[in-house]
Amino acid sequence: MRSMARNDPRQYDELADQWWRRGGGFEMLHWLAAARAALIPPADRPGAVLVDAGCGGGLLAPHVAGKGYRHVGVDLRRAGLRQAAEHGVRPVNGDVTALPIATGAADVVAAGEILEHVTDLPATVAELARVLRPGGLLVLDTVNDNALSRFITVTAGERLGFAPPNLHDPALFVRPRRLIAEFASHGVRVEVRGARPTMTGLFRWRVLRRGGGRIVPSGLKTVLYQGTGRKEGERS
Repeated sequence: MRSMARNDPRQYDELADQWWRRGGGFEMLHWLAAARAALIPPADRPGAVLVDAGCGGGLLAPHVAGKGYRHVGVDLRRAGLRQAAEHGVRPVNGDVTALPIATGAADVVAAGEILEHVTDLPATVAELARVLRPGGLLVLDTVNDNALSRFITVTAGERLGFAPPNLHDPALFVRPRRLIAEFASHGVRVEVRGARPTMTGLFRWRVLRRGGGRIVPSGLKTVLYQGTGRKEGERS
């Protein structure tokens, strides 16, 4: 793969063949997608919309397929969107800092593994909140901002093959307190909890080159954390 600056989104074009390769470079993203989907309840009305911000190759799709949503995926990179469409996602080419989605259109907004990549967090949070309808659900996961998370995700993670080189810029990692405050300023009250991969899953992936790991809740938010929140107001 060509050498690129950290967090350059063009890397996802170079890595497009990894989205659905089990045991490949994006294996842990499958585990994260499954854990994120577990926080999304079945749709409570016909025609409910799930906006998947930064959907990549559509890894969330098989985990929400039976929940009754119109699954709309927004992403910058067309290579990933093409694969998302093959898995039942309605693809929309766009930037999460300026979502091409109508205000209040989403019953659920999923922001998985995207918040640690955006260069304008306030604009991204504002957009995620804008497209969420009153009473709608936000589901997210991201990487904490501290020395340990930077070491595990970047220094050790890249060296040991848990993350492709240069995919993350640790300067963009976000602390839970900041994220909670940003969403609260837009009427979305977020609660967070720690999360971690299972050790058996990591062993199967990195040693046996197989898939099948899981992300499970953790008492520590030091490295990885999940969040859920509801937008204020009554659903119309």
